[in-house]
Amino acid sequence: MAPDNIKKVGYTTSATAEGGREGRVHSADGVVELELARPDGPGDPVVTPETLFAAAWAGCFNGAVLANASRMGLDATGSTVTVTISHGKTENGFGIAADIVADLPDSIGREQAEQVVAKAHEGCPYSKATRGNIPVTVRCA
Repeated sequence: MAPDNIKKVGYTTSATAEGGREGRVHSADGVVELELARPDGPGDPVVTPETLFAAAWAGCFNGAVLANASRMGLDATGSTVTVTISHGKTENGFGIAADIVADLPDSIGREQAEQVVAKAHEGCPYSKATRGNIPVTVRCA
């Protein structure tokens, strides 16, 4: 499948990391200013690249859930999305996998909730970017 090229930029941001997994990351606008740590290192809790990726994907995916529910005439206010990112060794080095769990209000029936979540996964930019590249499971709570 060909990439879905951006035709009109709506938003651009950047972040810079220094020191790798045991360094720092900051956004150009100054909103993000974090020390990074290895998950197996000292300190608890720690911020890892996987934490940031999970947070970004969860926010984007929840936005897609809300938008798709609205298009279907459903109110998904109060819905949550939890993205769990796993990092570990593969045959060729290291890799990640994702598990996405969407929890929609009980007022939305199971069948419609599953449709909303499937459409969200089709359209969410993070889902599109990772499609076919990493193992991803998507389900309703």
